[in-house]
Amino acid sequence: MSPSSTAWILAGATATGKTAVAQILAEQLGCAILSADAMLVYRGMDIGTAKPSAPERGAVPYFGLDLVTPAETFSTGLWLADARRAFETAGTLSRAVRDNPPASSLIVAGGTGLYIKALTDGLAGVAADPAARAHWQELFKREGLAALQRELAERAPGALASLADPSNPRRIIRALEHVEARGGPPEHWKRDTSAASIAVLRLHREQLHARIKRRVADMFRQGLVDEVRALRRSYPAWSTTASQAIGYAEACALLDGALTQAEAAERIVIRTRQLAKRQETWFRHQAQAVWIDIEEADPPARIAQRVHGVWRQYGSTPVVSP
Repeated sequence: MSPSSTAWILAGATATGKTAVAQILAEQLGCAILSADAMLVYRGMDIGTAKPSAPERGAVPYFGLDLVTPAETFSTGLWLADARRAFETAGTLSRAVRDNPPASSLIVAGGTGLYIKALTDGLAGVAADPAARAHWQELFKREGLAALQRELAERAPGALASLADPSNPRRIIRALEHVEARGGPPEHWKRDTSAASIAVLRLHREQLHARIKRRVADMFRQGLVDEVRALRRSYPAWSTTASQAIGYAEACALLDGALTQAEAAERIVIRTRQLAKRQETWFRHQAQAVWIDIEEADPPARIAQRVHGVWRQYGSTPVVSP
């Protein structure tokens, strides 16, 4: 990604219908889709994550899906690496969004706020060299905050003033790590990203809860338990994140005899409602959200029209390189 890259971003809580709306818009506008959902990165975890199937994706290029097995660990940095691939591929698409230059050929859709924040604001730091981090931590221990501030000012003039919290030693240490690893501060420190707006779907709470309950019932009918049984045969040991995924932890407990199917379903519903609430809270406080209130009966095509209207009004969102 270059500092001038942009994307059309569609966010929202789980079960608000982002996937169907993004698919319609991608087909209409000739865009690729980058999933910003932390659970869709796992291969084989399809039913419990409501991952769009290959037929549902049609001819639309997708990124951010099926990147690792449930046995592997994953990070925001690895997701950003696939995001770079998405931008490179999307840049070759011949069709562009109509009537709204500068156009982007990539739609980012999902509810993992950390991924979206990393895309719009960059990572707070880079993967640190343990020895380098230990050096800066020892300097802080010996000489205090002023020593860290002095080192950053000498290595990257102006970087200290650009930090959101120049008195936070952890932020300064991450900045020093970035300067040492990359030769300078992140590009996004020089830019104002506070005005970057994103479209966020919001469904009335009672309707959202009803939709979540139906979705969970559908997952069991579609074979969630069989999917988990097969995954456990292929991957006996799962990563911590995958093993705690909503739906999968409960299905494992069901297979182990710790829960009945009714108890597992109820627990999934409760955890999904809690996730939706956290996601809405995150977008309310951590993003420049343009809320699009929708109804359960609204067809995805109508919602897509409203999202496109928001995009045309506010423009595509600038993104930065990690």
